[in-house]
Amino acid sequence: MLQYGLRKAWGRRNRLRELRTRGATGPIEIEIKYRESPKSTPITYHLSLDENERGPVVTAEWLQWRRSQTGKPFQFLDFQHGAGQVISGDTPDQGGERIQESLAGPDVLAVNALGQLNKHPRVVALRAFITGWYLSYLAVDSTRHTAEGGPQERLSEKGDNLANVVQYLAEQHPQRLTAIENALAQRVPRLRSVGAAPMPDGRLLLTVRDAPFEQPILAKFASDGTLKMLAYLTLLYDPAPPPLIAIEEPENQLHPMLLRGFAAECQQAAQRAQLMISSHSPFLVNALRPAQVWILYRDANGYTQATRADHLAGVQEFVEASALLGDLWMEGHFGVGNPAQPDAQPRLRPATAAAAVV
Repeated sequence: MLQYGLRKAWGRRNRLRELRTRGATGPIEIEIKYRESPKSTPITYHLSLDENERGPVVTAEWLQWRRSQTGKPFQFLDFQHGAGQVISGDTPDQGGERIQESLAGPDVLAVNALGQLNKHPRVVALRAFITGWYLSYLAVDSTRHTAEGGPQERLSEKGDNLANVVQYLAEQHPQRLTAIENALAQRVPRLRSVGAAPMPDGRLLLTVRDAPFEQPILAKFASDGTLKMLAYLTLLYDPAPPPLIAIEEPENQLHPMLLRGFAAECQQAAQRAQLMISSHSPFLVNALRPAQVWILYRDANGYTQATRADHLAGVQEFVEASALLGDLWMEGHFGVGNPAQPDAQPRLRPATAAAAVV
């Protein structure tokens, strides 16, 4: 919505009929609680979307925060159906001047419109935060693509500009590229370097050089695992990483023994960005701690639920006794996560279950 507009995003998902939960009525509600930095004040963004005979409409949109530990939360942006008010400034306060604004239509997001004006820095920050999210649907065949010439700072969603990113790193951040090559060499035997070779027509060819050979080979002849690991490393070693990196099933095409090292790279990258990784691999989960793993499952009513692994009965104790988390999953200690048992429910720790009831 922030990149292409509400109408286009709405249409791509087949409008309200497919977006709204089956059997539900009323607007779709999305709510995000976030921090601009690890120690900053939490901010809540709320968005309600509905549809009329002319198309999608924003029925409610607001931003809310608490300026002090004991203060009451208040909304510094509040819009309905294309009109509302906002308090500007770096630290909008309840006593600040509320500016009345009218948007071009009821399908325009206030965060998208006001987030391009410097006088609303908190709104600008939210818009930059969301539009900066990186969602990876890496396709190995795309990384073999012969790219148009020219350096590019960030890997595309499918990885078809990998050669451009390698060229950018070689020109602007050679130390980063060296670190990527060193990390890749630890996982791919005898690999020595990667490069982006320009062609006479201006396009780029991604190359990989193995020891002891001096001449590199074209990336299209390299293994799937080599190219996929290289693509992920360029993302994780990004000199200016996205605020949120989401990776879909990285275990595909990677040797199971490489997943522990990949998890270590992700944990290191998580010092500079937030990472969310979906996986069906116990080998990857084996390298993680219970507090880092969320189990997604559907409850009896069909809704997706999320439970953290350290909230499950016995899991933390097993891990403290040197058990591996992925092995516990495969042995059935999660209670959920087995496609053959779709109606199973997680076995929560007593304290967690009591808190959930309260």
